[in-house]
Formats: sequence, structure tokens, C-alpha cells
Amino acid sequence: MLAATARVDEVKFDDPALVFERKYDGIRCLAFSDGTRTALYARSGSDKTAQFPEIAIAVTALARSVGPVILDGELVALDRDGAPASFTSLQHRLPASMRGKRVEPGEAAGTVEVTLFVFDILRYADSDLRALPLVVRRNFLEQVVAKLPSAQTAKLQLSLCSAGKGQELWRRAQEEMWEGLIVKGAQSVYTCDSRSPHWRKLKLTQSHTFIVGGYIHANNIEGSIGSLVLGLPSGDEGRLRPVGSVGSGFTHEIERQLAARLIPLTSILSPFLEPPTLLKEAKWVKPQVAVEVKFSEWTPSGALRHPVFMGLAKQAHDRPPDRPIAVQENQKEPAPVSPVHDPLLLQLHRTLRDLEERRAEGMIKLPTGSVLRVSNLAKPFWQSAGLTKGDLLRHYVNVSPFILPVVAERPLVMKRHPDGAEGAAFYQHRAPEPLPKGARAVALPNDDVPLRLVGGDLFTLLYMAQLGTISQDPWFSKASAPAFACEVAFDLDPMPDVPFARVRDVALWLHEALLTLQVPHFAKTSGATGLHIFVPLAEQTGYEPARLFTQIVATMISGKHPKVATVERTVNARGPKVYIDYLQNIEGKTLACAYSARASRFAGVSTPVTWEEIESGIEPEAFTIATIADRLATVGDLWAPAREPQNGLRLQEGLARLAALQGGRKRR
Repeated sequence: MLAATARVDEVKFDDPALVFERKYDGIRCLAFSDGTRTALYARSGSDKTAQFPEIAIAVTALARSVGPVILDGELVALDRDGAPASFTSLQHRLPASMRGKRVEPGEAAGTVEVTLFVFDILRYADSDLRALPLVVRRNFLEQVVAKLPSAQTAKLQLSLCSAGKGQELWRRAQEEMWEGLIVKGAQSVYTCDSRSPHWRKLKLTQSHTFIVGGYIHANNIEGSIGSLVLGLPSGDEGRLRPVGSVGSGFTHEIERQLAARLIPLTSILSPFLEPPTLLKEAKWVKPQVAVEVKFSEWTPSGALRHPVFMGLAKQAHDRPPDRPIAVQENQKEPAPVSPVHDPLLLQLHRTLRDLEERRAEGMIKLPTGSVLRVSNLAKPFWQSAGLTKGDLLRHYVNVSPFILPVVAERPLVMKRHPDGAEGAAFYQHRAPEPLPKGARAVALPNDDVPLRLVGGDLFTLLYMAQLGTISQDPWFSKASAPAFACEVAFDLDPMPDVPFARVRDVALWLHEALLTLQVPHFAKTSGATGLHIFVPLAEQTGYEPARLFTQIVATMISGKHPKVATVERTVNARGPKVYIDYLQNIEGKTLACAYSARASRFAGVSTPVTWEEIESGIEPEAFTIATIADRLATVGDLWAPAREPQNGLRLQEGLARLAALQGGRKRR
């Protein structure tokens, strides 16, 4: 569960229906243990067990005392007095020589003391406690933690909290410079994969004025401002002490104002006493512009953490403020959605990894209660990327909250790779016989296939991966209405040796045309070398007129840019161009869906992207099985709007606008 941001004036500190907890500055952590096996997972889904072995030992000791548990808490560094320290301290947990490398169990214990502050208990023995009120769970948690062996009490502690008495904690937060408070509904249940209205953050943020000593162009575009290099007066007249850079909080208008102020001040001389590191692209300016910036803390090296631009200022102060300022944040924070917040999915992820490491086959129990047999998880599936069949199944566990709505109610075609992505593959339309319990299949009217698998549930998703089906290839229509298309797509497929930059060009031309036609459209990488542009359709839209619409638009683009784009069907006649394939828009045809893995050499994932990202120069290799979880934690579900009914194109209106556009061009 995640917390939304609240304003101070929105909170009643004496409300008995509220519970107030200290907000710690650490790593959010779900801890699992049955007394034998223990795992620590961060919010992004990364496994922290090896990095914090002493915490794993403490959780194991607790489970041996009370039985299997799943705890929610925060991994926090402690200072020399045993008090919670800043997040920056955790970065020193690993020796520099080990950072970024694979860490073996027991290797990571360092000089920085760490504890796990637990604030919730989700599961005890065979009981799922998430539906219980928070105050009941907290009371249960206190009883459980009280049974922790005394030797481990420094490594696993209860979070500081107070029911209905938040004013005192808020006063302490301000005096002791805490991160802030978490305000929770006393009767709230625990939910996964969501930002709960019953959990709110009251953040303490610092604000200060700094001098701009340089700037960096946005995406190397001349005349733009992507970030500012900041400093404070050093005492040496005209020279600055660097404090870092800020690149968030800008609007287009602010960027324009900054460019107008700073670019005329560009200088070949750095105004800093020591040039800031890692800023080779910076353009230096005369130190004449001051800005107001809010930030969470000063790092030990004297840099800003989490800086956000607030506005232009009159002059800069020569030193940082002595204490934080309470900032009432009205803006909504982007929710760092992760597909692995659900502790049951995390447990499933861990089980699959355990089976792979032991090179064993076995039965896995899904959160729905279904049971699936899996095998050969250690089998290489992407030799060049070093990924296995187990990685494929874990990928689909990770993205299941995102991909299941995409394939829900869709007939599926399986392209099976029994020997992995680089081996021979074959298509299978017919659902396997006998159909395992937990999978769904339907008979479609006038279909020569007796039964087809239908997507939308975790069992079918993982069952197909177990059979060696790498990608999820759904129909463009639902099983309940197979004759009507839910969307159409432009599949941009570059011919051999055509650079991806040309694919981006064609995508942007399509984007411009569809904007002109007022047609809703969404982009994603193909997971291989191309891009897919999808247009959602209103209900009861037939395939043939929908395909005709894409054919006309694709032909229009290829006619306008004949040296780059083509709709030529014959492969040998296309030349070194980008093929705009509109022929997938036929009943029974398929295309790899959003969040699907692909059998590309780099283990690509078909990933939704923004038009700003396409314009800035993305590359398909950036979106893989290895990177998708972190991306989803950052940007959330970019494909959700493509499924919203109000975004469906009424084809008659689209065709009418297309006819008007073509007619206008002919008259000119």
C-alpha cells in the first residue's frame, strides 16, 4: 500500500480515527519468512536479502518463535547514537568495489548499522490479515514482535506511532528534523498495488535560494533548458560552491523564461571553485540568476537530495537554513506503482526463483488458489542476454497486474519456443488437451479451431509461459464479440539495416496525422525492432471499415514520405524502408500486446512509451525483461488510457475527418 500526499491543514491531529507514524527515510521492505526460508523485497521488487543479511537473520528468528510471517516495514540506517539516519547513509552499506555487482549472501554486512522498522503484519501462519482493521493488525504486530529473541531486538523494531495524538509527533518531527509523518485510518484494511486514501504523507521539506552557475540542454536541443547547475556563494567574490543540479519542477513557460535569462549569460568560464563532477555537458553562465528550490535534505557531501524548482528568486542566501520548513504540498506526487507490491505475488516470485536455483520442478500455488506445475526453469531462453525460462515466468508474475487487463476476454494464439527465443518455434491455435483446471478456453462461432485459450487470469498467463510461449498474442476482439474490433494498430517494421531512428520518424508522422484527425492513439515498442501505434475503437466497430481506415492513413503517410515509409506487401520490393503494416487488423490476426515479452535477442518487452520519449530518441534495447519492473515503478501503467471506453474512436467520425482532410489537400 502507498500513501498519497496530504497538506498540514487537512489533518486533524487529535482525531481518534487516525493513527500517526513516524515517516522513516529508508527502503520500503516486505519481509517473508517461514523460519527456514527468508526474503526481503524492496518496493521496486529487487531482492535485498543478500544486502542486509543480519535483518534476514532477525526475521528468521522471529518466524521460528511465532510461525510464518509477512511483515511490512522500512530498512533504515542508524547513526552512532542508534537513532534513524538519512537514506544517504544506506548508500555506504556496500564497499565501493561491490556497488553495482552481484552480492552473495553475507558479503554485504558493513559498518553502517541498519534496522527494520516494522509497521504492519500481512500474514501470520496460514492467516491473511490484510482485511483486518489497522488497529487490530497493529495490536497483533506488537504481540508478535514482543516474542522476538532479545539478541535480535536491535535489528527488528516497531515503528514509532501514536493513535489520535498526532500533534506531539508533529512537533517532534519539526524539532528533530524527521522526514515527516504517515497518517493512517485506524480502521483501514491493507490493499496492494494502490495508493490508498487511508494512508497519507505529511512531509517536512527544506526550501532555499541558490545561484545558477550553469545549465544543461534538454535532450541536447540547442536553446532548451533541461536542468540547472546550482551553487552557493563561497566567500571568494564571484565564485560558487556547487550544491548539485535541479531538473524537475519546470513547466514549458518556466523553461522559456529560464532560457531567456540564462542563455545570454553563457560564459566559457566556470563560476565554481571546483567544477561539479559528471556535468560535462553543462554550459556555464555568469552567476547573476537566483532560484528558489525545495529539497528533502543535504547529503553528507553538501549536495541537495530530491531538489524541485519552485521559481525565480531575488537573491541567494550564503548558507543553508538551520532547520526544515513544513511545506504544504498541493501537487499530486506521481505514484511509484510496482507490479510486485502484492506480498502474495512476491512470494510466488520467490518460489519460482527457489525452484530454479534448485533445478527442481514443482507445484506453485497462485494467489487465486490454483496450482500449476512448472519445470525446467533453469533452461536458457535468451542465451545472449543470460536469461532463463524462470526469468520469463517471473516477468509475467511481475507484470501480471498490468498485462492481465490487456488480454482479458481475448482469444490467444500461442507461439511456442520449446528451446528458447533462439530456437525453432511453432504456432498453436488450439487449446491444449486436456485443458488444465484453472485455464479458460472457449469455442468461437464459425471457427475451425474447437477451443481457444482466453486471457485474463494469472493461471493461463503462467501456464502458457510454462509451455514455452514467450509472447502474449491476443486477438483484436473479445471472445464474446469476435466480429468486432476493440482497436486497430499500425505495425512499424523496419527492413534489415534500417536504423530505429527512421522508425521513430514514421511514428511521429503518424502521430501528427492522427492528431490532425483528432484520433486517440497510443504508442509502444514492439519488443523487437519496431513500434506499434494503437487506436482504440468504440464498441460494435467492424473489422473491415477499421482496417480500411488504417490502410488509408498508412498509404497517406507512405505517399508523403516515399523514401522512408512503404505499404508494399512484397518483402523484396520494399527496399531499405519502414513497412507500415495495417494488415494485422483482420479478425483472427494478432500482435504482441503491451507488457508482453518477446523473442528478440535482447529479451525485449513491448512497452508503452510517451510521444515525448519517442521524440527524444528512445531505443528498443532500453525496454527489456530486466528493466520493465523499475520502469513500471516509475511511470505506472501508460497503457491504461488505451482501454478506457471514452477514448474509443467512432469510426464514422474518423473516416469523415479523413475524407475532409484528403479533399482539402486535393483542392489545394
